[in-house]
Amino acid sequence: PLESRTNGNDSKKFKGDIRGPSVPSRVIHIRKLPSDITEAEVISLGVPFGDVTNLLMLKAKNQAFLEMNSEEAAQNLVGYYSTMVPIIRHHPVYVQFSNHKELKTDNSPNQERAQAALRALSSSHVDTAAVAPSTVLRVVVENLIYPVTLDALCQIFSKFGTVLRIIIFTKNNQFQALLQYSDGASAQAAKLSLDGQNIYNGCCTLRISFSKLTSLNVKYNNEKSRDFTRPDLPTGDGQPTMEHTAMATAFMSSPYPGLAVPALPGALASLSLPGATRLGFPPIPAGHSVLLVSNLNPEVSDCLPTGCVYGDVMRVKILFNKKENALVQMSDSTQAQLAMSHLNGQRLHGKPVRITLSKHTSVQLPREGHEDQGLTKDYSNSPLHRFKKPGSKNYSNIFPPSATLHLSNIPPSVVEDDLKMLFASSGAVVKAFKFFQKDHKMALIQVGSVEEAIESLIEFHNHDLGENHHLRVSFSKSSI
Repeated sequence: PLESRTNGNDSKKFKGDIRGPSVPSRVIHIRKLPSDITEAEVISLGVPFGDVTNLLMLKAKNQAFLEMNSEEAAQNLVGYYSTMVPIIRHHPVYVQFSNHKELKTDNSPNQERAQAALRALSSSHVDTAAVAPSTVLRVVVENLIYPVTLDALCQIFSKFGTVLRIIIFTKNNQFQALLQYSDGASAQAAKLSLDGQNIYNGCCTLRISFSKLTSLNVKYNNEKSRDFTRPDLPTGDGQPTMEHTAMATAFMSSPYPGLAVPALPGALASLSLPGATRLGFPPIPAGHSVLLVSNLNPEVSDCLPTGCVYGDVMRVKILFNKKENALVQMSDSTQAQLAMSHLNGQRLHGKPVRITLSKHTSVQLPREGHEDQGLTKDYSNSPLHRFKKPGSKNYSNIFPPSATLHLSNIPPSVVEDDLKMLFASSGAVVKAFKFFQKDHKMALIQVGSVEEAIESLIEFHNHDLGENHHLRVSFSKSSI
C-alpha cells in the first residue's frame, strides 16, 4: 500500500509504537480509529492544543500519526487524553507519544489529501461552521433534584467528542453550563442525543442549545470552571484548591476532585463513557442497590442505617464469618451510588471504610425458623428514612462528608451547651457552634475532623432530645 512508503516500512514503525513509549515527542501515534475516519477528524484531535504541522494516515491499520508544532503542545495533548479518552463516532481511540521525533512524508495521493486537509484546517482553525453553528453548547439542567457537578457533565458529554472547556454557573435560579468541544460535529451529535434526556430517573433534565459564543475563556481550574487543555491554570482565589477539596472529601480514585461522578441509572445508563471506570466509577446498573461495606469496626455495623445521609437503608446483613463486612441494601441505585461515592475511603473508628457494588441484587431475609443471630436487619419500615417523599428537600441537602454538621429539629429548651456536651460525650472535639439566626431549631456544629463528624452523625442522628424531638444530623456545605 502507498501509505507504507513513508519512512521505509510502517509495520516496523507499528511494532515500535505499540509498547507505548513515554518519552515525549512532537509526534503522536493514534490507534483504533474507525475505518471511515477522515483527515479532518484526526487533525481536530490536535488543534485545541496547538498547530498541527503534519499528518500521516494509515487507514488500513486504523492508525494515524500527528505531528504538533511543539513538544509542549504534544505533552498537553497526551496528558489530556490520558484522563479523557477521545471518542470519535462512539469509538474510544488511543493516543500516545510516537518513537518518531518528526514525520517525513512523501507525495503519495494519500499524503496530498492529508496536506490539503491540514492547510484547510490550520488556516481556519477547524472550520466547524459547515457542521454546526458553534462548538460551544449552552446546557440548562431543569428539575434539579440531585446535585450535578462539572465532572458529571464532563463524563456525559465526553461520550460525543473531546470536551475542551466547561464553565458551570447559576442564572435565573437555574443550573447552567457552557461546554466547548474541539469540533462542531461533536457539539452537534451531543445536542441531538442529549437534549431532553434525564441524567437521573425522572429528574435533572438536560436542555441544550448552541451558544452564541465561539470559544470559552477559562481563567481557573476548579469545580466551577475547567480548561482541560491547560493543566497549569491556577485554582483562583477564594476557591478551595483542587488538592484541598480532594483531601477534604477524600473521594474515590477520581482524577477530578469535587463530588464523585455519579453513575447514571435509568435513562442515561448508556451515557457512562468507556473511560468511566478510569474515573473510579463503574456505573451502577439500575436495579442494583446493594453495597458491600468492608473494613468496618464490628461494633459500628448496627448503626449503619442511622449514618446514611445519602439514601434510605432498607436492609443490612452482617456477614457471619467476617463481622467487619456488611451488605447494605439502599432503596435505589442512585442512592447506592451517592452513598458509595461519598463514603468510600472515609475513616470510621480509625479504619478507612471500603464500599463497592455487591453482586447481590437484594439482601435476603432469613427463612422462617432459621435463626441468623440477628445478623440480618430489615429497616424497610423504619421511621428514620429521609427520602421517602419523592422530591423531598433532603435531596437538595446532600453534601460530601465534612467536619461541620447541620443539626435540626432542636427543641426550644435545648441550649448551646447542651448540644456541645452531647457531642463531646462521644469523644468529639467541639471546635465551634452556631445557632441559625432566624431559627433556633437549627444549628451548625464543627468537630475536630471529618472522621469525628461521621461518627457523631451515626451516633446522634435521631437522638431523643426530649419534648418528642429527635435530632436530625447531616453534613453541612458551609463552615462556621
